[in-house]
Amino acid sequence: MSDAPSARTESTATPLRAGVVGVGAMGQNHARVYGELRNVDLVGVTDLDERQARAVADAYGADAFEFDELLDTCDVVTVAVPTAAHFETVSACLDAGVHVLVEKPIADSPEQGRRLAAKATEADLVLQVGHVERFNPAVSTLEELIDDLEVIAVEGERLGPPVDRTDRDDVTLDLMIHDVDVVGSLFDAAPASIAAAGTEDGQYATATMQYGDAIVSLTASRRTQKKVRKLTVTARECLVEVDYLEQSVLIHRDSYPEYVTDDGTRRYRHESVVERPRVENGEPLRRELRAFVDAVRTGGEPPVTAEDGVRALETVRRIDDLVRRGAPEVVAK
Repeated sequence: MSDAPSARTESTATPLRAGVVGVGAMGQNHARVYGELRNVDLVGVTDLDERQARAVADAYGADAFEFDELLDTCDVVTVAVPTAAHFETVSACLDAGVHVLVEKPIADSPEQGRRLAAKATEADLVLQVGHVERFNPAVSTLEELIDDLEVIAVEGERLGPPVDRTDRDDVTLDLMIHDVDVVGSLFDAAPASIAAAGTEDGQYATATMQYGDAIVSLTASRRTQKKVRKLTVTARECLVEVDYLEQSVLIHRDSYPEYVTDDGTRRYRHESVVERPRVENGEPLRRELRAFVDAVRTGGEPPVTAEDGVRALETVRRIDDLVRRGAPEVVAK
């Protein structure tokens, strides 16, 4: 990608024209945030459900377009259609010379993802993948800590009750992929090996992976009657707990076991120091879209590249294969 912005976006004084392709639950949020961003104009949306498109457009002061008409009108778009349509839709956007943020996963298969990455590079366009947890302020804080830690293990839990969606992907592709991407970014690598198992209905899955000397265990569920979004890092120096929902980080250090005497009674206690680093609050989606439009304006690399998206998708597809075959054994990379 060149260092200079394209002609369509060279002036930072000129608002970028933004659109959203697919305005279901997630696409509506993208429309809302584009409408709030400085120096960005939400010009339109499109959806196979024309009534839905008109309703969202009216709600955020935009227009409802046919797909091709929207591409003729926009500099940047979010693609938030079902996964099976990602490749065809993103390809059409890139062919029209439009920068794209595609909701995760990048495509239905790693090969499709690689083809999209090559197309974006050839066209000198930004293609960012919507792994929104990268923009969670708690994850940003963890990223600042991780280089100073000797990590032994990481445990992730992304749990919740069933969702009322007919087009949902299996829990690995819909939920676990978030943590797969975060872990991949922390280690800047794909796993060397994977073991995985899950339920036949695809609504509960676990995976154990190895990154260098660290063991990573992830669980994703739509069968748990409590919403949990947590990541725990065990290091030789400390234990770090990340709560995605609370956008909080706790660091547990220096555990001191000792016997103490109180009123003549000798008892055992275990104390530790708990640090709570300052975490900047903010909506992850807003941070994500701001990073996307900044990359478009500067011609720089987006924070979550197409290659990052392919890496996460490859890992999840390997997990899916183990789950489907009922084969929990380790599969080497």
